Amino acid sequence: MKSLVDHLSQYAAYHRDPRNIASHFVGIPLIVIAVAVLLSRPTWAIGSLWISPALIVALLSAWFYLRLELALGVLMSALMGLSVWAGHTLAAHSTLVWLSSGIGLFVVGWVIQFVGHYYEGKKPAFVDDISGLIVGPLFVVAEVAFLLGLRQGLKRQIEERSGPVARRNLKPRQV
Repeated sequence: MKSLVDHLSQYAAYHRDPRNIASHFVGIPLIVIAVAVLLSRPTWAIGSLWISPALIVALLSAWFYLRLELALGVLMSALMGLSVWAGHTLAAHSTLVWLSSGIGLFVVGWVIQFVGHYYEGKKPAFVDDISGLIVGPLFVVAEVAFLLGLRQGLKRQIEERSGPVARRNLKPRQV
């Protein structure tokens, strides 16, 4: 199994332009919430619990993150829980509200992602490795930690493999 540094370094290699990273701060949370919204119907009662595809995906994601590292795994699990809560809240509304909010968030999130990758001049990481879809939210949380001055050892390990975030050329790169 790949380590936390392996996953984040591989993902980071596709994300060295600060504008692309910034776009992920908005795009990825929108996509995660959108998926939670869209997967919050149907629900099944199992005893006093209500289970939905969103909850199952969140639990599997939490298990993945916890296997990589306990501290980030706990944080990611809490964030997945908030996403499922938001998803179930929107899914409790009419079909129109549920679908329009889910699809709208999903489309806007991906548009923002692709704008960021335009500036990066590289395709999204998931194109080459589907695990990029689950690593993306973790990457965003790690980048926020780095901005807050936390986890600098992890940041150094990632930059040793993927290089530092570019700070110079702010023109869109040719694709």
